[in-house]
Amino acid sequence: MSPAPGRTRTLRRLPTQTARPRLTVTSLDPETELPVTRTLDQAAEVAFESCPPIRRIPHYIGQKHTPGWFWSATTGTLLGYESYLESQWLTLYDFDPVITGISTQSLILDGVGVGEVWEHTPDIFCRRSDGTALLVDVKNPRLLDHPDVLLQAERTLAACEELGWDYRLVGAVEAQRFANISWLAGYRRPPHSGAELADRLIALARRPVAIDLLLSFMDEPELAFPVLCHLLWHHRLICDLDAPLRASTTVTAAKDPS
Repeated sequence: MSPAPGRTRTLRRLPTQTARPRLTVTSLDPETELPVTRTLDQAAEVAFESCPPIRRIPHYIGQKHTPGWFWSATTGTLLGYESYLESQWLTLYDFDPVITGISTQSLILDGVGVGEVWEHTPDIFCRRSDGTALLVDVKNPRLLDHPDVLLQAERTLAACEELGWDYRLVGAVEAQRFANISWLAGYRRPPHSGAELADRLIALARRPVAIDLLLSFMDEPELAFPVLCHLLWHHRLICDLDAPLRASTTVTAAKDPS
């Protein structure tokens, strides 16, 4: 998977300590919702994408961040988020065709080392189609260089390396690409009507064609437009999402993976 567009932070690896720190991972069992603590060896095989949140996101009058719920087309469920920035990254990962599972606040990392005890609940867990995992922390861009944030991220990176996971500390999303994907996200749910138009749209886009020209071939272009956006969200039609999405944007049918 190519890195999601936006500001990310390259992390240094922590220096090797004489005594290896004890690291455990705690999550809620998907069936009983009881906490289970595992060693890293045990945790590597757990489907954390199916685990419910292990901590409740606080909601209170006067809070500065904006928590809420994001409906994921990948999971078909609601995912809790702590800030609007986190919801933006959820939108990007939900759009990524390589991501097959997503959970939020689904595990706690506990570390006990030489002279230190720490605990961290990462923001987003992603499972990829090849079975690999990605752990993501979303931070205010102004705090990406804060020593406490970097230390937490470096500890988390070290744990992820032992687990065989990838780790990413991210800040602001790339504005233009997010604007396009956010627009398409409004059409991520299956269309209530016009679904029968999908095959014709794809057939007409086997060669690159502008959106307005493609819609002109349809008997009901107003009905076909949301279907076209739905196909773009699900990567059955593709276009350049790093440029403004307009009526003149060229779309092409995705190649058959077979």
